[in-house]
Amino acid sequence: MDIIELNCHVGVGPVVTGIALVTDDNFSARYDLDRIAGIFSRPQHKLAGQSYVDRIMVFNTAKGGVASAWMLHEMKSRGIAPKAILFNNVNPILAQGAALADMAMCDRFADGDVTQLIHSGDQVTVNPDIGLVTISRA
Repeated sequence: MDIIELNCHVGVGPVVTGIALVTDDNFSARYDLDRIAGIFSRPQHKLAGQSYVDRIMVFNTAKGGVASAWMLHEMKSRGIAPKAILFNNVNPILAQGAALADMAMCDRFADGDVTQLIHSGDQVTVNPDIGLVTISRA
């Protein structure tokens, strides 16, 4: 088993471990998700049809405004949410939404493009307090 450590900017939320779901696409909680079924519903999204529930989601960047922020809280309150969201770059609005939802979120990885460093199916531990993401890969 390979263990890879990635350093990033200090984030928000608790320490979590889960299975990664990765794309180089961008992310909007408002436009990309069916928040009742727990899947990516926008047909043009690269993860269309896949479940995001209890996953460590990895994206290029966030898109959208204030609605995306409160939607993270709403998803978490119903138990239909990812465990964490990692970005190359996140916007302040979505970071505030993650803080409100007590959802782990980090961005700005020192080691390069996080959508290339983490693979779908990797087991990932996110420690936002110290800006560390650990990948366990078979």
